[in-house]
Amino acid sequence: MDGRFQMASNFRISFHQNNGTVRLNLSGDFDGSAACQLVHTLKTYYRTGVKFCIDTSSLASIHPFGLGLFQKDCAINNLSECLTFAGEQGAVLSPKGRTRE
Repeated sequence: MDGRFQMASNFRISFHQNNGTVRLNLSGDFDGSAACQLVHTLKTYYRTGVKFCIDTSSLASIHPFGLGLFQKDCAINNLSECLTFAGEQGAVLSPKGRTRE
């Protein structure tokens, strides 16, 4: 399955699903709205055994509010165990202690 979500004019999530892994490519500015959309996307495609790889290489910036919201929602929804991160901003976006690709 391939797709694209567009939120604010400068943030996009493109994704590709293959063999139990969903690769999400983020681009633009990661703010509160972007964080909500990312969590919604993760919850939409989550099922037991699925893994997500979040590629941050096309993010222009990460706003502190968006970062905090994303990390809090990951903890509340127990999503962090199925996430890996790629790209320069991956270490910033990753919930504390998660491995990176």
